[in-house]
Amino acid sequence: MREVQSSDAKTHLPQLLDEVERGETIIITRHGRPVARIVPESQGREAEIRRAQALIREFRQTMPKLTLEEILSARHEGHKY
Repeated sequence: MREVQSSDAKTHLPQLLDEVERGETIIITRHGRPVARIVPESQGREAEIRRAQALIREFRQTMPKLTLEEILSARHEGHKY
């Protein structure tokens, strides 16, 4: 969450909206006092989350089945001490 002066918000509204679309909450202030809050639209965000979850499930189905030992072994092979 970040605060932006009303004069700056007026000047940079398109950039602020981009940030809000990415999930950021913006507090608009006037003379140091909060007067408004711009928050992501919840329905759009929920749909985006569901799409991402579906993509992750699809990706997992393409991955080979690995044991915990195989995963840990591969992890340790990458470290060079």
